[in-house]
Amino acid sequence: MPPMQTGRATVEGAVTDRLIGFYERRSAALGLLIVEHCYISPRGKLSPKQLGIYDDELIGGLEGLVDRIHAVGTPVVVQITHAGGVANRRVIGGEPAGPSTTKNCRELTRSEIEAVPEEFAVAAERAIKAGFDGVELHGAHGFLLNQFFSPLLNKREDEYGGSLENRMRFPLMVVEKVRESVRGRLLLYRLGADDLDPNGTRIENSAAFALKLQQCGVDIVDVSGGLCGSEPKQLRRVKGYFVPQAYEIKKAVKIPVIGVGGINNAEYADRLVRDGKVDLVAVGRALWKDPKWAEKAVEALKA
Repeated sequence: MPPMQTGRATVEGAVTDRLIGFYERRSAALGLLIVEHCYISPRGKLSPKQLGIYDDELIGGLEGLVDRIHAVGTPVVVQITHAGGVANRRVIGGEPAGPSTTKNCRELTRSEIEAVPEEFAVAAERAIKAGFDGVELHGAHGFLLNQFFSPLLNKREDEYGGSLENRMRFPLMVVEKVRESVRGRLLLYRLGADDLDPNGTRIENSAAFALKLQQCGVDIVDVSGGLCGSEPKQLRRVKGYFVPQAYEIKKAVKIPVIGVGGINNAEYADRLVRDGKVDLVAVGRALWKDPKWAEKAVEALKA
């Protein structure tokens, strides 16, 4: 189950009974559950009731969530994120900041950039204290890590912008810091593999980046869209619409790759794995609509 924002946390980002119930109802028969994106800093918050992991006070609630999912027998990781230039101005009470100045945000200073990896690392430590089996870094869908990687938003002329090597620099700094914090547990990276724009991130860029992620200790690459988002209109009717990108990434790395994109049929998902297109299949909207989807899929495949 991929991360999907539910809006069921408190305004402070704390876990609620309603949020626990949402995940508990969908936990059975999953190979892995990835909890929705948690903001690592008040400056990186996207929406009013987004789940948070920016403060030690939130660990207890997250621990309760993990316990209920583990009780079903399902491993669980949490996605951690910073919204960067797309942070909600009203929610954060100030001006958002990203890799470069746009009409909606200011440019991060070098010292601000260098401080963010530590915020990610401390958030990852909180996740491990709460009992998660690992963390996923959100480097897709136009959030901060993705903003630095995409040439559409990163117009910097220092060591953090310009060439592909420079645009990978900041995300890889975050990966290296978080790798230390997870202490041997799973580290996933959700990679915005394609902006679907001729001037943006292309799949060959992402294949090179995925290889770097593998070298830095990432355990699983979770392939999705870049600045085009998780459900681009031009691909919405295509089953498994980010699987071709995932397959290209899979050919470049030796670590497992997750494929996603409008997948709601168990036989089709099973075939993707059997045919070697991907190693794991993420099913989001189908599980949102039907909490028993995974259990039904198991029975369908047994039959």
